[in-house]
Amino acid sequence: QVQLVESGGGLVQVGGSLRLSCAPSGRTFSRLSMGWFRQAPGKEREFVATISWTGGNLFYADSVKGRFTISRDTAKNTVYLQMNSLKPEDTAVYYCAQGDYSSSPGAYDYWGQGTQVTVSS
Repeated sequence: QVQLVESGGGLVQVGGSLRLSCAPSGRTFSRLSMGWFRQAPGKEREFVATISWTGGNLFYADSVKGRFTISRDTAKNTVYLQMNSLKPEDTAVYYCAQGDYSSSPGAYDYWGQGTQVTVSS
């Protein structure tokens, strides 16, 4: 059983930046893709970004393209989400997940507990 632990969330002003990290607790990442999703209060969980296990393939939601960057460091067994030019609508709980290279939450088998990101205007 893979357990994923996110960190790096917090409160930031509009236009600011945050970097989220996701690392496995215990087992290392297997050769699976990693994704970031987010869920705002009263809304469905939505796709943010995904990266293949080699790091060679990346895919972003249109709402974050050009502002967010997903990356992975296999030596450190960590996946990152660099978030720049943050907007109030980016406020949500952010989750990392491990599974197939997809924008669908159903393609991911393991999930972290989430980290809160709040963007204040």
